[in-house]
Amino acid sequence: MQLPRIIENSPWARLARLKLGAPNVAMVLGSSIHLSGVTREEFLQDPYWVAHEMEHIRQYQEHGRLGFLRRYLLDWLRHGYYRIPFEVAAREAAERNAYLYAGGRPLPSEEQRHRGVQG
Repeated sequence: MQLPRIIENSPWARLARLKLGAPNVAMVLGSSIHLSGVTREEFLQDPYWVAHEMEHIRQYQEHGRLGFLRRYLLDWLRHGYYRIPFEVAAREAAERNAYLYAGGRPLPSEEQRHRGVQG
């Protein structure tokens, strides 16, 4: 499966990481995945995390850049980060689609998976 452009040490992801108080962040802007606090190799080792971000790319494509950002930010204010509908859908997609990004490797155990923001 073709992966999008992945940008390490992204200033946008660094801002998100600081805002969320997280040790590492992957975030989608348009059709690119931006990383902070994690390398490309580390990110790609967790197919659940990759599937989560790929769902955000799909959401961007469906809603458009402004539509996605507007809805995401409004829902963050309404529901809090963890209950943003786009985030709920991305967590569900991660569980459903991780095998697509495992590259034939066994899926990581619960302990080996990336721990996202739990807010």
